[in-house]
Amino acid sequence: MAIFTIRTGVGREEQVMDSLATNAQKAEGIHALLSPHGVVGYIFIEADSVTEVQQITYRVPYVRGVLTKKVDLASLDHLIEFNPENIDIQLGDIVEIVGGPFKGERGKVTRLNKQKSEVIVELLEAAVPIPITLNLDSIKVVGKENRGESK
Repeated sequence: MAIFTIRTGVGREEQVMDSLATNAQKAEGIHALLSPHGVVGYIFIEADSVTEVQQITYRVPYVRGVLTKKVDLASLDHLIEFNPENIDIQLGDIVEIVGGPFKGERGKVTRLNKQKSEVIVELLEAAVPIPITLNLDSIKVVGKENRGESK
């Protein structure tokens, strides 16, 4: 078994993955498909030979070619392995939104999903609390929740 690379149209990776997954179910010798987040224009296929890869990619829209050089699994480890970042944010923290349509607004963290790097914030100045889901890149902490410190 080896890993081969397919070139796709930029932004069309998901459409190509759907077509390849359908074709791979009918084919022998295809073991896995991988379209890592953040890798644009490429899909990786684990297969017995390049011939099987060429067969399932034949006439698939937005496939630009199959690279015949095998890819080492060690070179893909950083794309597959999930390494959560050390995020110093907790429920109740006051944050300022630094990107998107609510830029400049402040809110209070009501939920936190570190695996998806998302936070749900309720705006402070809003008359009705509106929960907004934001990326952790779109906020900065301006006030910490009282974290068990005695006065």
